[in-house]
Amino acid sequence: MAEEERAEGGAWYRVYLLTWFWLLVVTALEIGVVLAGVPRGWLVTLLVVLALLKASLIAAYFMHLRYERLNLVFVVAVPLVLVVLLFAGVARDALNVFLLRP
Repeated sequence: MAEEERAEGGAWYRVYLLTWFWLLVVTALEIGVVLAGVPRGWLVTLLVVLALLKASLIAAYFMHLRYERLNLVFVVAVPLVLVVLLFAGVARDALNVFLLRP
């Protein structure tokens, strides 16, 4: 029984270490994108996509949403989609106001 607990504990640590490794890789990609001199529009888009990837990894493995029922995942995912839609609806007006500045 002790060997089973050790094996299960080791598997959990392996998942956390693997997740940590991928978070480190995504962070290195973010730094690489910033240092590469990518045009500003692409830079913002890539950084937002990479941040969403990191957030989904953290929510899935460190917040244990990967193992939850699908309803709970929708509770977290639907507001995120609504925030993106709201931002897309407001961003155009905000950009117009920003461009009207002297």
